[in-house]
Amino acid sequence: MSIFSYDYWSFWWQSNDQNDNIALIMFSLSLVLFTVSWYSWMLNKPKHLLLPPGPRGLPVVGSLPFLKPEFHSYLESLARTYGPILTLRLGQKISIVITSPALAREVLKDNDVNFANRDVPAVTKAMETGACDIVWTPYGPEWRMLRKVCVREMLGHSILDTVYHIRQQEIKNTCKYLYDQANCPVNLGEQMFLTVLNVITNMLWGGSVKGKERAAIAMEFRQAVAEVSSSLAKPNISDFFPVLARFDLQGVKKKAEGANKKLDLIFDAVIDQRLKMKEGGGAESKDFLQVLLQLKDDQDAKVPLTMNHLKALLLDMVVGGTDTASNTIEFAMAELMNSPEILKKAQEEIDLVVGNDSTVEESHLPKLHYLNDIMKEVLRLHPALPLLVPHSPNESCIIGGYTVPKGSRVFINAWAIQRDPSIWENPLEFRPERFADGKLDYSGHDFSYFPFGSGRRICAGLPMAERTVMYFLASLLHSFNWELPAGEKLDVSEKFGIVLKKRVPLVVVPTPRLSVSSY
Repeated sequence: MSIFSYDYWSFWWQSNDQNDNIALIMFSLSLVLFTVSWYSWMLNKPKHLLLPPGPRGLPVVGSLPFLKPEFHSYLESLARTYGPILTLRLGQKISIVITSPALAREVLKDNDVNFANRDVPAVTKAMETGACDIVWTPYGPEWRMLRKVCVREMLGHSILDTVYHIRQQEIKNTCKYLYDQANCPVNLGEQMFLTVLNVITNMLWGGSVKGKERAAIAMEFRQAVAEVSSSLAKPNISDFFPVLARFDLQGVKKKAEGANKKLDLIFDAVIDQRLKMKEGGGAESKDFLQVLLQLKDDQDAKVPLTMNHLKALLLDMVVGGTDTASNTIEFAMAELMNSPEILKKAQEEIDLVVGNDSTVEESHLPKLHYLNDIMKEVLRLHPALPLLVPHSPNESCIIGGYTVPKGSRVFINAWAIQRDPSIWENPLEFRPERFADGKLDYSGHDFSYFPFGSGRRICAGLPMAERTVMYFLASLLHSFNWELPAGEKLDVSEKFGIVLKKRVPLVVVPTPRLSVSSY
């Protein structure tokens, strides 16, 4: 089959319309020009670089035509052939894939500073706030300022203690809703997304979605978040051939900008309302938005917090906090329902610690050891970010005896490492007991298990994620029994994205274990 045929590139262009065909023709013509440049480069390229082994691919495009939608498992299959460090040529971009704890340690600990930058996608660069958030900002004073703001003012343990009442109220609201839906099918992922969204927006600006707006606003938010996430995950010609970025051949930039605009309009409305309240002499709120606005007005700051920074942090919280937490809870419930004996054991532990005449509180969580093991096992099998966020070295360096070139895109396949049969016994089995010795945690110090990453760029939202998932999961298990709708089969398979999703949404039937007065 010719590489210029439409079917060959069907993974890249998902719909078969006239615009897609024009884009494919433009790309195919561009290949002719790139081919000439490629052969010229091959004749004159430096000979001293010893890159890791990997598939040869095709001239100019490299391995682009062979990418699979389930990119994390595709990279795992390549590692079985080429080893734990491999080179993947994707157009003009050299990608290095790491699939072993020892090599992950070399990148994320031994050479942490050199790999502390990100390979920023073209779609992110095109967004107004994309280049100034905590995820993509280059390592340096600006990033350290953003990280400090997040940890000190938004996501630190002491701050999270002060907003516990928000998490408490929102999970109670959700349990009341589920009680009203007793014995009826419920899309659990959607409900958890909405619950986490309400927690985050309440923390940010005190705006909880209530009444009839609940489902409509949640769907709008979830769609926008999903579009942003899918744009970041979709292979983009603009990333692999930067000279073509201006054409946005796949429309990835346009789609992401549309989703980003939806969220931006919400943020603008909230910020404008807050500024008008301040001008009118109204009482100031004590939420995170108010803190950020005060920091923005601090003229003495060494690195000033701009309005773009402020909106980028709001975007990080909404996009980074909703899908990751709700998907993890959805995977956890699916795995537990697929292992009834484990689910029963978890409920027995919660009943023992909490009792049957009260609801779960966060103060109970340190005593729920088995539930903690369950959460760790869920994140081992289904890490929220299966490839973490790609790193990029400031300077070429040696990893595992091979050269990792400056500016290359470095994937750390945490998903594959955490399923490696040479490290984990029966790795595909859901067995929380493997964490019973308490030796493994989320700190990123052990590179056989690091679902939140490691080093300077470890996930800033880790404390909130740990609390939220544990607390909400414990509440769901304590308050209800769970069954599948009649005739339905359980599916725990995954769908790749920058955030890992459950391929088939979990639709379940709750049956109350507590009385409604408990909520």
